[in-house]
Amino acid sequence: MIKRIFNAWLIAIFTTFTVAASAAEPSTPIKVACVGDSITFGGGARDKSSYPNQLGIALGDKWTVENFGVGGATLLKSGDNPYWNLARYTAAQQYQPNVVIIKLGTNDSKPWNWEFKDDFITDYVEIIKNFKNLDSKPTVWIAYPVPAYSSAWGISGEVITYEIIPMIDEIAKQADVKVIDLYATLSGKQEFLPDGIHPEANGKKLIAETVAKAIRGK
Repeated sequence: MIKRIFNAWLIAIFTTFTVAASAAEPSTPIKVACVGDSITFGGGARDKSSYPNQLGIALGDKWTVENFGVGGATLLKSGDNPYWNLARYTAAQQYQPNVVIIKLGTNDSKPWNWEFKDDFITDYVEIIKNFKNLDSKPTVWIAYPVPAYSSAWGISGEVITYEIIPMIDEIAKQADVKVIDLYATLSGKQEFLPDGIHPEANGKKLIAETVAKAIRGK
């Protein structure tokens, strides 16, 4: 009887120690890679108002968010600044993320880039597959471009609305990924895009909140 009590006492102590040790071990943060153009990049890593920085705040300590945006980047390989050829694309892959958010297409709407629109779906599906095939096997999300309220830099709001967004729906089906609707997020909110293209701090916060809600599933 005494031996049984002693054994039970040892088991209880061992279990308590194991649970306490497990609780003390830091969990590995979920790594999020934000891939995109200047709307993603904002002012870079030091820009506290950039959507990736605000996304990190919205998600909390269990997540780590990195900004892999590049101003002027295109999804199209034949565009004037293909994301494919940029160092940040390589860095995003080396980061081995658990989650990837791709927000490209705004610069593709420029007429000299949209000449190659027949490649848009193929190129987009390929870049999604490249991320999915990383060793980290990330979940990939793709986002609609935000509305363009200006034709600055040659960007076409009509192309974004009537051509690129429907193509992204088809891409999502082909690549088996989900879409984050950032177009709706800033639709009717022109005041948050002072130059008609780039969101200011409040607009970027809305983007971050929309992305956070999508990837957390709530």
